[in-house]
Amino acid sequence: MKNYDISDPALSKEGRLRIDWASKEMPVIKLIRERFAREKPLKGVRVSACLHVTTETANLVLALKDGGADIVLCASNPLSTQNAVAAALVEEGIPVNAINGEDNKTYYKHIVTALKHKPQITLDDGADLVSTLHKEYSTLVPDVIGGTEETTTGVIRLKNMARAGKLAYPVIAVNDAQTKHFFDNRYGTGQSTLDGVVRATNVLLAGKNVVICGYGWCGKGLARRAQGMGAHVIVTEVQPIAALEAVMDGCRVMPLLEACETGDVFITVTGDINVIDKHHFARMKDGAMLANSGHFDVEINVAGLKSMAKKPKKLRPFVEEYALENGCKLYLLGEGRLINLTAAEGHPASVMDMSFANQALCVEHLVRQEKQLTPDVYPVPANIDEEIGKLKLASMDISIDTLTEEQRKYLASWETGT
Repeated sequence: MKNYDISDPALSKEGRLRIDWASKEMPVIKLIRERFAREKPLKGVRVSACLHVTTETANLVLALKDGGADIVLCASNPLSTQNAVAAALVEEGIPVNAINGEDNKTYYKHIVTALKHKPQITLDDGADLVSTLHKEYSTLVPDVIGGTEETTTGVIRLKNMARAGKLAYPVIAVNDAQTKHFFDNRYGTGQSTLDGVVRATNVLLAGKNVVICGYGWCGKGLARRAQGMGAHVIVTEVQPIAALEAVMDGCRVMPLLEACETGDVFITVTGDINVIDKHHFARMKDGAMLANSGHFDVEINVAGLKSMAKKPKKLRPFVEEYALENGCKLYLLGEGRLINLTAAEGHPASVMDMSFANQALCVEHLVRQEKQLTPDVYPVPANIDEEIGKLKLASMDISIDTLTEEQRKYLASWETGT
C-alpha cells in the first residue's frame, strides 16, 4: 500500500546524490548515525517529524532510522521541500508526505498523515505538528513520550502553550542550544538569507540600504554578512538592549517608518506578525524589495500589500511586482515565506550538522527519560550541547586546552583573594 505523497519518485537518484553531498559536511551526524546503527537506542520507537524536507534533514532522518526508529516525515513549510530528496527517502523506505508548492489544505493533510502514525516522539519546526496534535488529535497524547522543537517561532508557541497549561508532554527546545542558535541562527540564517535574496533578484548588495527588522541571533548574523557584502545596514528593533547592541556593531538604528524612506531591501527576522504593514508600504520608495526569513509568512502583511496594489505581476520565479496607487512599485520575494528555503537551499550542511546532532541526541535522551519528565519546555541538556561542540571541533581537527587540577580547584574555591 502506498504510504507516501511526493512529487515524483523518479527523482530519487538525484536526491540520493544530493543527500550524499550534504553528508560530507555533516561529520557529527555521521558519527551519531554510526553509533545508532550499532546500539539501536530507538528500536521500535514511532517518530513523526515535521521538518523542512532538505538534504540536511534527510541525513538526520536516516540516522534516526538506523537507530531503530519507525519514522515518518512531512514538511514544515509548503515551499521548502526538495522534491528529489523526498523521493530518495521514500526509496529508503521512509514514508514522506511533502510536495514543493503544496497548498494549505495539502500541507495540513500531510501533517495529519504524520499524526496517524501515532507518534511516541515528535520532531517539529514551527510547532504546527504539536499544535495540531493538541487541538485535533489529543487522544494520541498518552502514547507520546516527548518531542523536540527546532526553531525560535516554535519554541515561543510551545512556551505559550506551557504557560497556558495546554502543553501535554515534555518538549526539548533544540533551538536554544548553544551549538544551535550561536551557529545555525547566526551563520546559517545570515548566509542563506542573503543567498536567497541574491538568487531571487541577482541584485548587487554593495551600496544598498538593507533594512533588517529584528536583531536577535538571526538578525545579528544577517547584518554582519550584509555589511561584509558592502551594504549599508539599518536595524529596526523594539528591544532597547538589542537596539543598543546593533548600534555598537556599526549599524544605523531607527524606527521602521523612518527606514522606509531610504531602504532598498527589507528583511524580517522577528518571529512576530505584521512587522512590515500597510502604513510602511505607503512610505517606501519605488523599487524597494521585501523578504522574510522568519519561520511563518506573517511578518510581512502580504494581504495588506495586495489590497493596496493592482494584481501582482510575476517578473522572476520568486519576484512579484506590486504597483501601488502612489506610483511606486514594490517587489515581494518568495511570497513572503522563508526566502532562504524558497529561493535557495537553506542553511549550509555544516551548520545543520550541529542543529540536527542536537535533534538526534535529544530524541535518544527523551526515550531514555521516558515518563520521568513532566509536560514543559526543557533546554537541551548541557552535556549534549558540550559533546556536540567537542565532536565538531574534532571533525575540524582543532584541539583546545584543558584545565589543570590546580585551576579546577581554584575555580571551585572562594578562599583565595587578592
